[in-house]
Amino acid sequence: MKTHHSTSHRLLVLACFALLLAGSSQAYSTGIGGDEDDKGDVALAGCTCHTELPDNSVTVILDQLPYHYTAGTTYAMKIQLIGGPEIDTSSTTGGFAMRVSAGSLAGGEGYENQVQNWEDDPTSLTHAGSGGSTADRIWLITWTAPEEGTGVVTFSLSGNAVNGDHAPSELDRWNRLTTSVDEGTDNGDTRTIFSGNGEIEPPAPAETHIDLHHMGAALRAHWLGLLGFGAVILVILFCGLFLRYGFSRHYEGRSNLLKLRIKHLRRGDQL
Repeated sequence: MKTHHSTSHRLLVLACFALLLAGSSQAYSTGIGGDEDDKGDVALAGCTCHTELPDNSVTVILDQLPYHYTAGTTYAMKIQLIGGPEIDTSSTTGGFAMRVSAGSLAGGEGYENQVQNWEDDPTSLTHAGSGGSTADRIWLITWTAPEEGTGVVTFSLSGNAVNGDHAPSELDRWNRLTTSVDEGTDNGDTRTIFSGNGEIEPPAPAETHIDLHHMGAALRAHWLGLLGFGAVILVILFCGLFLRYGFSRHYEGRSNLLKLRIKHLRRGDQL
């Protein structure tokens, strides 16, 4: 009885431990933020729960960042991860944690349900449950600039590309970046900030040719130009043939009327 009781107790402990691990790994697929492993805010320290060090094979991109911001203005931006494990659309593909030193973050158009503020903190943003299973590891976000006189705002971003097995391991890859935007005159120009080795391969084209019906006005203008050029060539050829054979006295195929006129002219010369 004692041995049976001891074995049951061990099985219960192992089962509880397994549930805790599963719960922990699943939690990251629904967002992450704050200080998760006593190494500082994850947006700055990185996803160290997966691997200790960042990997430059993962390129973290923050696109459409303004050079300067105007107080109270909302800016649309895009976060993208390139590299890491192959994307498995049936499972978790990746996520991010972002923090700004001032202003507020939110989901962009169409992505309101794919990102969330971590613990309702407007300066912290991460992926939501559906946002962890994207087909392209892209998230659209917005940043509303702070009030006038705030000065330089720092952006910290960590991105994690995972293999979808819901278990943190060295098979997953992550990277991070930090940048800043100063207050000033916003002329509408934006920039792209990225961290990684920059070895980004463009996707293969879906088609190897372009349908002529979709080329629009440029194609029509091209063909009209060719038709005009062809018409000019035809006119020149016609005029050349007409001049060559239309008035020639030695052309056997000239008309009878032309023959009579030539005969009449010859008689006049003889007089």
